[in-house]
Amino acid sequence: MSAEEVREVARSVADHPVVEHGARLGYAANGLLHLLIAWIGIQLALTERSETADQSGAFQTLAATAAGQVALWATGGGLILLALWQLTEAVVRRTWGVRAKSVAKAVVYAVIAFGAIGAAQGGRTESTRQTRDLTRSLMNRSMGLVLVALVGVIVLVVAGYHVYKGWTARFLRDLAEHPPRWVIGLGRYGYVAKGVALAMVGLLFIVAAVRQRAAESTGLDGAMRTLMDLPGGRVPLVLVAAGFAAYALYSGARARYARL
Repeated sequence: MSAEEVREVARSVADHPVVEHGARLGYAANGLLHLLIAWIGIQLALTERSETADQSGAFQTLAATAAGQVALWATGGGLILLALWQLTEAVVRRTWGVRAKSVAKAVVYAVIAFGAIGAAQGGRTESTRQTRDLTRSLMNRSMGLVLVALVGVIVLVVAGYHVYKGWTARFLRDLAEHPPRWVIGLGRYGYVAKGVALAMVGLLFIVAAVRQRAAESTGLDGAMRTLMDLPGGRVPLVLVAAGFAAYALYSGARARYARL
């Protein structure tokens, strides 16, 4: 099969109604997860008690009710189809940068999807422990501290791109048509706030490498809790949590306006 024939197959898969509607469901499901993370972050800021302020905490919140378990299955299915759509983009697109970005997104969506399905089946995951275990595993390798620091730098680059994408409204390129002004406002705030949170995650990896302590690398939950130690008390955490809520609402709108 020639490369062009492979691209045609990929286009036909991407254009299939099941994949297209599933991808839109995936964007909406991603919004739901961010909304739950925002709610957990607000609870953390106001009471200092909450579930883990990351996706695992969102999964646990949903798994607590029958309706939430149904939502978890729908989230997993939608994100798997969104990951499949991203893979078709990696095949169809001719620019290597776009291909790499699509593959990376597909992997992220697939990981979240299987996390949601696992939670729906009664499993429990702790992202903070998994992050520490990953950091510890890297530290035990040759040049391990450099690898951990490199992970931190990569996360910082991703964080910077989120801030840039939000500040310049570059996310509009992902949409098939110009959305209402409120969607643009939510997207800007949401991307910037998420970039700030990711920057904290990246810095925690770098701190772990510098101090040679895997326990310093605590993922998104640790980043959200670290925000409480910044000047201004709980205000930075509330602002970032509100930004996650804005990103969640933008993701819901993206399910309607996404370029598929």
